[in-house]
Amino acid sequence: MDKYTNSTWFMRIVAFALAALLFISVNFEMESDKKSLGLSTAPEISTETIENVPVEVYYDRENLVVSGVPETVDVTLKGAKSLLISAKNQRDFKVYVDLSDPEISMGDRTVTFKISELNEKLVATIDPEYAEVNVQERVTKEFSVEAEYNNSLLEEGYTAGQPTVSPKTVKITGAKDVIEQISYVKANLEISKGLNETMNGKATVKALDRDLNKLDVTIEPASVAVSLKVSIPSKTVSIAPKQTGKVKDGIRIKSISVDPKEVILYGSEASLEQISEINLPVNISKIDGDAELELDLTKPESVQKMSLGKAKVKINTEKIDVEDEDVEDVEAVEDVEKVEEEVVEEDEPPAIETKTFTNLKIEPVGIQEDQEAELESDVASITLRGKADDLKEITKNDITLTVDVSNLDEGTHDVELVVKAPAGVNWELDSKTAKVSITQKDEEET
Repeated sequence: MDKYTNSTWFMRIVAFALAALLFISVNFEMESDKKSLGLSTAPEISTETIENVPVEVYYDRENLVVSGVPETVDVTLKGAKSLLISAKNQRDFKVYVDLSDPEISMGDRTVTFKISELNEKLVATIDPEYAEVNVQERVTKEFSVEAEYNNSLLEEGYTAGQPTVSPKTVKITGAKDVIEQISYVKANLEISKGLNETMNGKATVKALDRDLNKLDVTIEPASVAVSLKVSIPSKTVSIAPKQTGKVKDGIRIKSISVDPKEVILYGSEASLEQISEINLPVNISKIDGDAELELDLTKPESVQKMSLGKAKVKINTEKIDVEDEDVEDVEAVEDVEKVEEEVVEEDEPPAIETKTFTNLKIEPVGIQEDQEAELESDVASITLRGKADDLKEITKNDITLTVDVSNLDEGTHDVELVVKAPAGVNWELDSKTAKVSITQKDEEET
């Protein structure tokens, strides 16, 4: 026995056995510790879907327009759960479409969504996988803007001139085939119901095709200033006093006069055409001598308003004997209206007519070579007053409205309107001045 124990090989075998036992013991304890801590040597694989991930599009934005790319996609990720949680919370990856090839051709194409900056240990699936896109040449073109509004919202009897727009043109940028579809460029001015005064406001500009469908383009500026001049037609008519009641015994009415003799009516042109005078009832039953009264004028229902609501009436009388009055009683009753008519005809001028023209063009004259003139409103209304025969032959073409800008410096000015109208008629403007903006031309233009 001693022989074996003293052998070198025996000692080597024993040492190897002890080392093997020690290795097995240590590894067994490490595995036990891992299991007790809930650790696993193989990671847990899972999937997670992230919705509404923004899509970036890479292309030459200065020269091209790309359409058809969805704004967002859904991305399903597969991998270790810890990595999925981090990716979902931080969203530190990007989904994109690459159309940056300088040799790219115009037209329709199918492109694949790609993903970048994603942890390489995760696998991504994008839904949808493809997109049908259209690539077009980017074009910018200048268009005139036409303002519009809902005419039915104006207060009854009021009219509006042609809206003025500033600036008058806009630049529209978009795909070439879309720009070619533009038929109208509109700026709709929102007005409230019952509008009865000039309105200034901002209106958003829209580009429309021939079927009035809104087109997807970029407009600069996106909104414009719109001015809508609102007015109401007017007509000047005579005030006609009419006797009512029976005069007292011993009193005779010599004359009845009214001051002022005329009143201006405002309303629709159709309504004004039906009115030639305003009757003013004068009750003479309580008159016992000369008198001055202030009486209310009654506004016709079809008229919106009148320039005044009252008028002064002057009554001249004379006393007569009762016996003479009895003898002439029958004749007096018949002559009352006749006397009134004769006196009115004697005191008042011949009846006149009025005629109103709206939306007359105002022309600036005397513009200097290095200046530009722009009117805030380039239309006005004028009311002519004269004999019916004279007014009958007058048309819009017989009247010119101008503003002299020859001596104006740069800036905004209120300039008096100059009227040229046929002889034999009087006229009255709805506004005696026009607001004119004077600006210097660019050096290139001059």
